[in-house]
Amino acid sequence: MKKMLMVLVAMMALFSLVACSSESDKGKSKENEKAFKIGAIPDQNAADLNRSMDDFAKDLGEKTGLKVEYVPSVDYSALVTAFDRGEIKMAWFGGLTGVQARNLVPEAEAVAQRPIDKEFQSVFIAQKGVEIKKLEDLKGKTFTFGSESSTSGHLMPRYFLNEAGVNPDTDLDGTPNYSGSHDKTYKLVESGAFQTGALNVSVWDAAVKEGKVDTDKVSVFYKTPPYYDYHWTVNKMDDATKKKVKAALLSMKSDDNEIMELLQTDKFIETDNDNYAAIEKVAKQLKIIK
Repeated sequence: MKKMLMVLVAMMALFSLVACSSESDKGKSKENEKAFKIGAIPDQNAADLNRSMDDFAKDLGEKTGLKVEYVPSVDYSALVTAFDRGEIKMAWFGGLTGVQARNLVPEAEAVAQRPIDKEFQSVFIAQKGVEIKKLEDLKGKTFTFGSESSTSGHLMPRYFLNEAGVNPDTDLDGTPNYSGSHDKTYKLVESGAFQTGALNVSVWDAAVKEGKVDTDKVSVFYKTPPYYDYHWTVNKMDDATKKKVKAALLSMKSDDNEIMELLQTDKFIETDNDNYAAIEKVAKQLKIIK
């Protein structure tokens, strides 16, 4: 009887050990399967962006072995907030939102950009028939920016307006509008809702090429000097994962996924946080960030 009791105790101990080991393996399995969530500022048509980013996430997952998942954001600030909380591990930011995100997460790093982002530009547009040739002529006109958090749709256009002696808050016909995205900006000017506006050159060029904007109704009258803008920023993570993700980005070619076509680029190149120091300086100068 005593011998049988000892056998039962030993068997129970063994089962307990196996169960604990099984639970531990499940925990590790769940950790390994945890999604690597990515995001992008919603600076243009949401349907196009979502479709392209889903395709990009699939490609990035195949290149890295990570379980990559794209998470749409309702606006620019929502993406920065999600990044700050650690919910987003990598994001496609504009210059300003990238600076905001890295100020909140000092360990975050800008790792890749398009070649065009070394010398990016904004364009100022106007309805056909509006007498305007230079930025100073915007005085007394109705005007729309893009998103308040946009580098190319607000920050830099506001900066160049100030440099030209135009105060957007007092010199226009009413206060400036904020459309929320670049595609909405050119549509608002095209429709006559606003006489003038500013947006990023890449979205404008694509809209003209694809016939999405009627150039008989709206055209460019000024293009800004160049500045650094869009880029991929990775959140704090282990060096091995960061290296793997960066290598995957830099290996991408124009026909790899839909995001390359949407972003009008054939590749990504290296970048770093220092390249956006000028953006941060302008944002502080204009009191957009502290």
